[in-house]
Amino acid sequence: MTPLTQARPLLSPFPPSLLAGSRDGLAEVLATLAEAIDTASTAHRPAGPLPAGTPAEVLAAATEALGAAELPAEGLGAKAALQRLATVLVEHGIDLSHPRAAAHLQPPPLAVAVAADALASAGNASLDTYDSGPSAIAVERWLIGVLTRLAGLGERADGVLTPGGSLSNLMGLLLARDAASFRRGINAREQGVAALPGPVVFCSELAHFSTHRACAALGLGEAAVFPVPVDERRRMRPDALAAALDALGPDRTPVAVVATAGTTDFGSIDPLPEIAEIASGHGIWMHVDAAYGFGALFSERLAGRLAGLELADSVTLDLHKLGWQPAATSVLLVSDTTAFTSLDREVAYLNPVDDAEAGYDGLLGRSLQTTRRPDAVKAAATLLTYGRTGLGRMVDTCHELARHAERRILAEPELELVAPAELTTVVFRYRGNARPAVLGELNGALRRRLLESGTALIGRTEVKAAGPGSRTRVCLKFTLLNPTATADDIDGLVDTVLDAGRTCERLIEEGAA
Repeated sequence: MTPLTQARPLLSPFPPSLLAGSRDGLAEVLATLAEAIDTASTAHRPAGPLPAGTPAEVLAAATEALGAAELPAEGLGAKAALQRLATVLVEHGIDLSHPRAAAHLQPPPLAVAVAADALASAGNASLDTYDSGPSAIAVERWLIGVLTRLAGLGERADGVLTPGGSLSNLMGLLLARDAASFRRGINAREQGVAALPGPVVFCSELAHFSTHRACAALGLGEAAVFPVPVDERRRMRPDALAAALDALGPDRTPVAVVATAGTTDFGSIDPLPEIAEIASGHGIWMHVDAAYGFGALFSERLAGRLAGLELADSVTLDLHKLGWQPAATSVLLVSDTTAFTSLDREVAYLNPVDDAEAGYDGLLGRSLQTTRRPDAVKAAATLLTYGRTGLGRMVDTCHELARHAERRILAEPELELVAPAELTTVVFRYRGNARPAVLGELNGALRRRLLESGTALIGRTEVKAAGPGSRTRVCLKFTLLNPTATADDIDGLVDTVLDAGRTCERLIEEGAA
């Protein structure tokens, strides 16, 4: 038998280029990917932002192109695999860079951000411990410093990246719940929320539904949400908030006020200074959901609309909206780093006390996640590339496109402007010469016709008309986040909507005849 000391070293059957950490391997596979995308785009990309066809037809075609849903005994190799997937995603997917893609808060990502995201993925660092990714930790801390200063939150401010705005709102309300429990002398970690009597979370009646989901997940219950009425500009009414807080009995616990800086449908921004004053006067947490609106801070023209943001206890922001990042790049900022105390954990295999005291610590205590990818890398690359001025020009361009769409809608007798452009969204509906009774059906059919044809991608929502007892109306929405689009592109989009509206109106009237 060969002595152990003379045993031959194990020779790997795999070349170094197998791994992304190899320069040659990464360069080769990225070049292959670029070639696959170029081939698919040239040969297969639809003319519009979506492939034509019904959902069943498009999904069936994409599934067929993928091949049988079974693991092959032998792999295809990188070139064939990437070519197949590129063809599926390009031919049967969405093209957010198309100027008529205007449905959701889902921007076309910047090329530098996508490249940086690949760089981050190649390293595969994690943020929970120092020895899982020291440089990635440094990048996130740098990014948080930039964002807290941009928000004006002060020297004690801190933050963390999360997998989306809904999760940032969840964490913000988690910290608010724990702060409310502390004021009541309750250890929320040990005693649970059952010990918190009658919790109440106040938010605008137009707040994102993630507030309700967060309350359900945190054990407060969706019934804890108190929707505060809005004014004619669709902003939370401070007088209504103050009255609701004053009316609370001793058996109720106000947990937080959630203000919105950029509602999903309208881009409306609640009066933050007045809300902050009320929240402070009652000694309760103020969370600002600025997932959409935070990007306005890049713009000198629009930044003033977020006055009062610096008074918040916590802030949600999504750089995968007005920041043009690949999803998800969300951040929760807090005004005081001690807010994260309730998330602290000591885990023997991750952050033992003696290692932490010696500086070998990570960011485990700032997140609900353990393994956490370095999403800050793509955002840092973007901020370093464009700076505030460059990003501000992108924001201003999209705002101007929305203002142009607003003016064009006002000029068309067949269209009705429902809500003007506060940030980059415009809400409207097609009226034509249709009977009022069929307008809801007509606008729903119009959007579906555009989706099936693949010629344009626009949003849909429901808006409550002014006045007591009024019903909600089905409306259409442009969400304009493409800084390379032009006024001519917007005119073409409006023309497409008008053509589809006229066709749908005729079909509905013929069907009723």
